[in-house]
Amino acid sequence: MFITWCLIVGVLLIVIGLTDTLRQELPVSAAALYLLAGYLLGPEVYGLLNLRLADDARLLERVSEGAVLISLFAVGLRLRAPLGDRLWRTPLLMASVAMVLTIGMLVGIGVGLGLSLGGAVLLAAVLAPTDPVLASEVQVQHSLDRDRLRFSLTGEGGLNDGAAFPFVMLALGLLGLHELGPQGLRWWGVDVLWAILGGVGIGWLLGFLFSRAVVYLRREQEQALGMESFLTLGLIALTYGLALSMQTYGFLAVFAAGLAMRHVERKDNPNAKTADPAPDPKSATVSDVGPPASARPAQASAYMAKAVLDFTLDLEKLAELTVMVLIGSLVQRAAFTAASLAVAVGLIFVVRPIAIYVTTLWLPLTGAQRRLAAWFGVRGIGSMYYLAYAMAHGAGTQETALVTDAVLVTIVLSVLLHGSTATPIMRLYRRTWGARR
Repeated sequence: MFITWCLIVGVLLIVIGLTDTLRQELPVSAAALYLLAGYLLGPEVYGLLNLRLADDARLLERVSEGAVLISLFAVGLRLRAPLGDRLWRTPLLMASVAMVLTIGMLVGIGVGLGLSLGGAVLLAAVLAPTDPVLASEVQVQHSLDRDRLRFSLTGEGGLNDGAAFPFVMLALGLLGLHELGPQGLRWWGVDVLWAILGGVGIGWLLGFLFSRAVVYLRREQEQALGMESFLTLGLIALTYGLALSMQTYGFLAVFAAGLAMRHVERKDNPNAKTADPAPDPKSATVSDVGPPASARPAQASAYMAKAVLDFTLDLEKLAELTVMVLIGSLVQRAAFTAASLAVAVGLIFVVRPIAIYVTTLWLPLTGAQRRLAAWFGVRGIGSMYYLAYAMAHGAGTQETALVTDAVLVTIVLSVLLHGSTATPIMRLYRRTWGARR
């Protein structure tokens, strides 16, 4: 299996690397190609990858968990607007109100298809979060991008991957796999209030202290120069581990750590024309460590933010390839039943648009922005993680077979539909909206 996996990853990386410029001109996403590759390598075609969710849930959970963590940190680092900026209103409401509305409607669909309340809530919770990994085409283009649509979709993807966790825990509780407490008091107190607020607080504190310490050491002590990859992975691991040990949501903590690092850069460099200055191509080499140790904090923090973001974006692409190939290998033709298609089509064409329109009705979005926000509710690796998490924690019953099929079918349709439309639609949006500014 290991040799097979090395050959698969090696060939895919080389092919995508050599043809990426050509692919970007076509209405097909890299995720769709990875998904197709996984399907061809899976048991229904060549049988080189033989994974079963019931048997390999823990493996799938860990792999998708790592991919989401890397992406959430990168998303936090992309968003430079101050937390008090009105830009944040839209993603906050989309990641809370719209997500709750989405869960409510999906629960209704699940019950209508014959699921118990616990199974229906699990279906809804797994499919509720949008994906921060696969939605790069519709996210902010750089840290100073203040386009309301792109900022909202980016922020939503960063926030709701953690905000969906309480509902997953609620579903496990309704299925008898998690303690909810009398009248759900433990769920409200621990799984909702403490886990959310504690996760955000831990992540922000660690990200802020880490960034300040690195800037200080570089400027005053000539230490912590270079090694941004080690520092990045260390911060993500430390933040996630501490958040989990405190029974809070590590996803939100890692996202908040990325936000805090960008906050430090913005405070040090408030009037920057670009928050991600590229190194001088005449002097930048593999051994470059950035500005000299005596550089002003603005230079040190800006260089660190750029170097860390570049590293996480590269990691994110590798994680996307790995997880989408695994998901593709799990897909079977038998999963495309009337029930699973009803869930997928209902979510993409009915539930998501209703939730977004109701939530954003009084927000300052144009009609085009509202329609695009309703369309680009990408589902993918985040949903795979929550499904694998639930299965690894005992949710593998006959009832959840429908949940599994519906989730995999939804991911496939989302990758194909959203991936094929993202490039042409967003190019048209940039030309049209840019001309109006």
